Amino acid sequence: MNQSVTQPMVIPGEWHVTYNYSTGKIAGQFFEALRERRILASSCSVSGRAYLPPRAYCESSFEPCDGWVEAGHEGVIEAATIVTAKFDNLPEPPYAIAFVRLDGVTTAMVNFVQGLDLSDVPAAIAKLQPGTRVAVRFKDEPEGRITDFHYVRLG
Repeated sequence: MNQSVTQPMVIPGEWHVTYNYSTGKIAGQFFEALRERRILASSCSVSGRAYLPPRAYCESSFEPCDGWVEAGHEGVIEAATIVTAKFDNLPEPPYAIAFVRLDGVTTAMVNFVQGLDLSDVPAAIAKLQPGTRVAVRFKDEPEGRITDFHYVRLG
């Protein structure tokens, strides 16, 4: 008996969907503060932790976050990378991103790092090692979006 094996058929496709986000209470307050060049972290009075991006509930105490603290405009890199592949709706590569723990906050938040010469990727990533101090820089006219600010390396 001759049994032939059939390969599954694969049909490529793409989805391009336009949608609106509902920010909700917590993220809404965060985005409103960005318009004023302030970065707000939600905080928990039980654990003493401050979260960026803001969270409704504390990951440590499992209690609702019941306050806000203003994050410093400087912090330290916890992890970073340089992206060399093209992705839709993102800058032309190469570009740098980093998880930064801003002063006064317990957790790290990702954003773009600007002001580096990225023509030599290994040399650039050496300047983005964990523990490297960075500063927040806001664009001239903040709109209440995460792209209102980026990080720059200090020193």
